[in-house]
Order: sequence, then structure tokens, then C-alpha cells
Amino acid sequence: MAQQKIIILDFGSQTTQLIGRRLRELDTFCEILPYNKFPFEDEGIIGVILSGSPYSVYDPNAFKVDLSHIRGRYPILGICYGAQYMAQLYGGRVAPAVAREYGRAKLQKFDSNNPLFKGFKDDSQVWMSHGDTITALPDCFHSIASTDKVKYAAYQADDESLWGVQFHPEVFHSEQGSLLLKNFVVDICGSCQNWSATSFVESSVKALKTQLRNDRVILGLSGGVDSSVAAVLLNKAIGNNLTCVFVNHGLLRKGEYESVMRDYECLGLNVIGVDASERFISALKGISSPEEKRKIIGAKFIEVFEEESKKIDGVLWLAQGTIYPDCIESMNITGKLIKSHHNVGGLPERMQLKLCEPLRWLFKDEVRRVGRQLDMPEHLITRHPFPGPGLGVRILGEITHEKIHIIQEADEIFISALHQWHRSDGHSLYDEVWQAGAILLPVQSVGVMGDERTYEQAVVLRAVTSTDAMSADWAQLPYEFLAQVSNEIINSVKGINRVCYDISSKPPATIEWE
Repeated sequence: MAQQKIIILDFGSQTTQLIGRRLRELDTFCEILPYNKFPFEDEGIIGVILSGSPYSVYDPNAFKVDLSHIRGRYPILGICYGAQYMAQLYGGRVAPAVAREYGRAKLQKFDSNNPLFKGFKDDSQVWMSHGDTITALPDCFHSIASTDKVKYAAYQADDESLWGVQFHPEVFHSEQGSLLLKNFVVDICGSCQNWSATSFVESSVKALKTQLRNDRVILGLSGGVDSSVAAVLLNKAIGNNLTCVFVNHGLLRKGEYESVMRDYECLGLNVIGVDASERFISALKGISSPEEKRKIIGAKFIEVFEEESKKIDGVLWLAQGTIYPDCIESMNITGKLIKSHHNVGGLPERMQLKLCEPLRWLFKDEVRRVGRQLDMPEHLITRHPFPGPGLGVRILGEITHEKIHIIQEADEIFISALHQWHRSDGHSLYDEVWQAGAILLPVQSVGVMGDERTYEQAVVLRAVTSTDAMSADWAQLPYEFLAQVSNEIINSVKGINRVCYDISSKPPATIEWE
């Protein structure tokens, strides 16, 4: 029996991935696909959601798609652009709003008998984000909700499982947004809500056995939760046919290479450790561009994998711990590059290895649930994300051995203090934070140490809270903690005389500085 799934057609909205996360929270599997890549041969589809978009429906460059083979075959929910696109496509009108509506709004009128609004409370708050509005509905469509500024806040096609909403139920600020999505996914589409970490492990192991058979696989480990979970999952499926490679590119945290190798031994994985630090650092000499640094590090990773794969007879696959946010940030549907990820860029043809990415459609919190299902040690599961290029993107400007040493020492003090500092409820600051690290700035500042003037470097501490890395807020760490860490770094790390704390959220900033 085919796995149930909702297909989310992505028209380029920044919140498309949030729709996916909300559906996964409903224990319903979903796939986010480009707006024009509907998988008509897939037998498990139970419903379709059309996302928002940065475009207006009347923009010449707007994404458009023929829905004739989808409408009537599956229940459809259009969100924002998706709602406006269907309204215009079927004969309605969309125009610039007299008053653009962004932020909170109240559903003043809604049809409580409509299955989409089942269980809704009066004056429900929703989140708007649009400069256009539907000014006329197509024939045989009717309004089912409005706000004080938007006449057609939601609509349904007469006697048909087709809905559109001009607000965003997927965002946190839409108070009953999760209920609306549940009404659509569970009550209307008929989801059995049987997707979970347990079912993912079972289905993935089965799929990997079918996909890989007796082939040999090489996997690049980074020390992080993504590649570690991918390795344990593959090990469960193919056992000794998996060889893992952990590369020391010289840009890891202090003592990380040795500690991670010990962890992997405890997991029973077949791991080869490769110290290629000098190769990486030499290749980065004189390079300051963040994108160029990422590309060089990625290319060197591939070189190492290629060399190691040649030492193992019969290797046909390269496995990676790629997860969904990696793919989103590397290239969104509009074609605009945000930043390159070393494990999302394809492989040189000369390697002649096929790619296996068992976690490609998972968000970070789902990866952690899968890790727990696989009985992995908790300290590996809760380990903060660490970028593939490592400290290479936390040293702004050119990378040198001296700078690596400085940032390793500062980072060690910061991360250790996060582990050691506990709230009154017993939880450490490390557990509260999604990701943390120190960034070395390419600037020097004047300072005074003892009776001497200094002219040394500044370091920035970065700590954020998040659930999926697609959005993040700066962690409000205690002043006393920051004072302690700052004092210890300046007193202990030669070459630093100033410590700053980053209070930028994502968006507009990213979690990493490069």
C-alpha cells in the first residue's frame, strides 16, 4: 500500500517549508515540490496545497501551472498566492489592495459549518502578508470568511473540495492555523496520521535495502546529528556494506576530531578517520570570499571521498546527511542562491558514484526524533548544528593557523560555559539554545591590558533559538553569563581584547555569518 502524502506545490514563498513542518506535526507525510513538478504517477497522494509566492498573479514572471489534471482528483487548498492564483485562473479578479494587509487580522465572519473552519472560535486571529487581494470570485465559488479589510479572506468552490485562504495558517501568529490545516489534512483529505519517527525508520530501512541491495556505500561524516543519524540508519539497513569517512579539515572545534571518532566507535560504525587539515588550509590560503571558501571546502571534501572510495572495492554510492533546510537554502524556487552547502551541489562525473540521501526530506527536529528511535546517545542527538565548512565560515576573511587557534579557544570557552550554566529548572543553557558559536572578525580594536595598550582582534558570540533553522531568534542569555564568558575569553585567549554578542534574528540575518 502506497504511503499517504500531501503534495505541497511550492510557488516560492518563504513560508512554504513551514507548511510542511505543520503537516509533519500532524503525523502526516508531505513532499514539497516545485509548482510545475506534480507527481501524477504517485498513488499515495491524498491532497494538494498551493503555497504563497513573492510574485503577484498578474506579474508577467509569475509562476503559473495547469491545474486541470489536479482539480476534482484531489482536495486542494490554496494559501495566499495559491488562493489568488486559483481565483484568477477560474474567472475571478485579483488587483492591488487599496490598503495592503500585513500582520495580524481578525476573521470577523466565517462559515462555522464549513469543514475548513470546524471548531474555530470567534474573532480568530490570522496572519496576513499580501499587497494584492481578490476583488471578485469566479462563478460557482463562494466566500466563507472575511476580515475588516479583506472581503474574500477565504472561499470554497461550490460542491467541490477546493478552498483558498488569503492568510497564512502555517505561521505561528495564526492562532487556529494548525486547526485549519488539521481540518484540511485529516478531516477533508483523510490522513490516517500514521507517519512518525518509527514508521520513517521502518520504511526507510526497507527502501534502502531495496535501493542499495548488496552495493557498497561510502558516507561522509561531519560529526553532526544529520550525518550521524544517516550513518546509523544506513548501518541498520546494509551493515558492513557501509564505510564511513570522517575528515578532519582542520576547521573543527577544539578536540572535536578525537572525541567524535570515539563516539562513532561506540555506535558500532565502520569509520575511517582522515586527517586532511593541511590540504584544506593550504587550499584556502589568501581566500576571503565566503562563497569561494565554501566551494573550496566542498571540492576538497569530494577529493578526499574520491580517494578513500578508491581504496574500497566495489563502492557505488556516496551517502550524505543532507536534510531539507540544506536544499531550501542552497536554491529556492525563484532560482536565487542564498548560500552553497557542501553536500548540496552534485558530484563530479568522474566519481561515477550515485547519491544516497536518506534524510533529504526531514527537518532537524525530525532527524533528532529518528535518532532517538534508533537508540543513539542523547549527547549526539542534542548536539548543536555545526556547519560543514566548520570554522571556515566563522573566521571572516582569510583563514590562517593562528586565527583557527584563536577561534577554537574562544569557542571552547563559550560552548563549555553553555553546558555548565544551569537554570533553576535544571536545564543547561546549551539545551535551550539551537546553535551557538564564536565568530572571529577581520578587524582589530584598541584595548588596555594592565598598563599596556593593545591592538587585537574582536570576537562575536552567536546563540540562537529555533525549531528548524529556517527562522531563528537570538537567544536571550543572562547578562551574568555573558559577562563571565567575555571575561574568561579576554583573559585566556591571547589575541582577543573585545567580545560582542550578536542580537540579530533570522530573517533578515542568517545564523552563520558567512
